[in-house]
Amino acid sequence: MRLVSASIISLCLVLSLHAQKNASVAVWLTNSDKTALFAEQAQSLRFGKAAGQALTISIDDKQTLQTIDGFGFALTGGSAQHMVRMNPAKRASLIQELFGVAGKDIGISYLRVSIGSSDLNDHVFTYDDLPAGQTDPDMARFSLDEDRADVIPVLKEILKVNPKMKILGSPWTAPSWMKSNDNPKGGKLKPECYPAYARYFVKYIQGMRAEGIRIDAITVQNEPLNEKNTPSLSMSATEEADFIKNHLGPAFQAARIDTKIVLYDHNCDVPQYATSILADAQAARYVDGSGFHLYGGQIEAMSQVHGAYPRKNLYFTEQMVTGSVESRPSVNVASPVRKLIVGATRNWSRNVLLWNLAADPQNRPHTDNGGCGTCQGAITIDGSTVTRNVAYYAVAHASKFVRPGSVRIGSNSPDTLPNVAFKAPGGKRVLIVVSAGQSPETFAIQYRGAVAVTTLNPGSVGTYVW
Repeated sequence: MRLVSASIISLCLVLSLHAQKNASVAVWLTNSDKTALFAEQAQSLRFGKAAGQALTISIDDKQTLQTIDGFGFALTGGSAQHMVRMNPAKRASLIQELFGVAGKDIGISYLRVSIGSSDLNDHVFTYDDLPAGQTDPDMARFSLDEDRADVIPVLKEILKVNPKMKILGSPWTAPSWMKSNDNPKGGKLKPECYPAYARYFVKYIQGMRAEGIRIDAITVQNEPLNEKNTPSLSMSATEEADFIKNHLGPAFQAARIDTKIVLYDHNCDVPQYATSILADAQAARYVDGSGFHLYGGQIEAMSQVHGAYPRKNLYFTEQMVTGSVESRPSVNVASPVRKLIVGATRNWSRNVLLWNLAADPQNRPHTDNGGCGTCQGAITIDGSTVTRNVAYYAVAHASKFVRPGSVRIGSNSPDTLPNVAFKAPGGKRVLIVVSAGQSPETFAIQYRGAVAVTTLNPGSVGTYVW
């Protein structure tokens, strides 16, 4: 029996290796000269015998790292406004393309929405705006009506295509009556209004749930160290820790809300904002993890936070990526894929969210006196006409195949071929590679004793699936 069992095991190993050496690899490519824009290549690769290639990316799926929640964009109020005004059939087609996974759909699986308006709305609002001098500590006048005009109906259409969409909510400001300056821009949250603001979050999550929209996570404050946006709110790490441990966390617990609390939500240049709160055990007990942007600092700061608090999760919650495609002879998709898709995930992020999903040809709408006039959408919507920009293709290289529940696996990263690898839920392996050198790079993908050899031109991005 032992001899038979050993023979069967040996035969299975031989057959497995033979199958691996004949496995095909689907290739999705973007070239800087636009000869391919996230296009599946007609000819797939095949694994074969080792060929002694000088440049090799070795995949180690025995090394399992963080689980991935998804890739996507901010569905700003402006994005939703453009989408809701489209011809219904064209909007349905666009939503299928963005959030579906069939054919050429790109499979966006994670969205960020603003709690109240962001600076990419056409006007400023919160869900409890009151005449000067009035207050509403019990949230009796809380209302989601502003979002019912655009964000909520668009989200409902998206959820029909992808019911498992993860959604992160982030506030740009508290209602002005809660603030030290009684103004949507800048100021601080009045300490006496901390309990009311915690109720505001509870009301938001419950209200969205009543609309059939589950908020998976919230950040406590978008860019708490930036008072230049309209709207905005300043919140120090000490103030955020106080708010979480004494008000927001207990309010969620009392209301039996399982929405994750994510702290910080700002640049990689001040990682100590996150670590100082995580060092507070009373605050940290309510915190799922920390969110980061990359307008300042280095992406490796996320790994510093992971090293100090490995049991807390990390999220990449915002970065603007601009660049038109149709009007230019070349495109630079490689840079955002290298910095964000590869960079954030190799530094422990569970997601990558870019800013923002849609704007018009003039990058509208945005608020006055602090709204972003240069924030191009991943797609440009002009009436019902849609064009796709650099950010669209950058996210597509990950979102279509690295589905929620994927796990990052080990891979070495040659200087001229930054990359990241994943094991997807259905058993597929996904490798995203950027050609960062000045000349074409021929390299081998090595996996379980077999190799597939391919070439990427400078500035190209390849997604390899097997």
